[in-house]
Amino acid sequence: MENQLPEYFQDFMPENVCFGCGIHNPNGLQIKSYWEGEEAVCKWVSEEKYHGWPNLLNGGILATLIDCHCMGSAMAHAYKLEGRPLDSMPEYRYATGTLNVRYLKPTPNDQTIELRARVSEVKNRKTVFYCEVFVNGLKTAEADVVAIRVYDSSQPPAENAFK
Repeated sequence: MENQLPEYFQDFMPENVCFGCGIHNPNGLQIKSYWEGEEAVCKWVSEEKYHGWPNLLNGGILATLIDCHCMGSAMAHAYKLEGRPLDSMPEYRYATGTLNVRYLKPTPNDQTIELRARVSEVKNRKTVFYCEVFVNGLKTAEADVVAIRVYDSSQPPAENAFK
C-alpha cells in the first residue's frame, strides 16, 4: 500500500494569503498542518533567512509558526466536531485571541521543526490550544493559544469581521 499524504488543513482555506499559512502567499512560510490522532501536527523546515542568531530560528518566526498552526487547527477542529469534511460549507476562519509563547531552549534553524497542538477547551467561538515545539525530540518552546472564530460563511456579512 502506498503512503498517502495527509489532508493538510491549509489546502482548505480559500483565498488565504497569510504570511505563515497562506497557500496563496508564495513569499510566506507555507506551513502545512494535519491530524495525527487528536493532535494537530506541523513539520516545517526553515531557511537561513529566518535565523535570529547564527543557526537559530528567529523567535518571531517561531511565534508565527505556532500562531498559524493553531488557527488552521481551530478551523479543522470545528469541522471535525461537526463531523464534516474540510471542503464542506459553511466555511470558518479563525484569528488569534491570545498567544502566550514560552521559549524554553534555542530552536535550531537547520533541522525540521515539529509543532504538536492539542485542543484544551472549546466554548462558543473560542478554541484553546496547548502547542509544543520540538526539534529532534527536544522541546524548545510551548504555547497557550486562543483562537476566535471571526468568519462563518453562513452568517450575514455584518457578522463576519474579516470578510
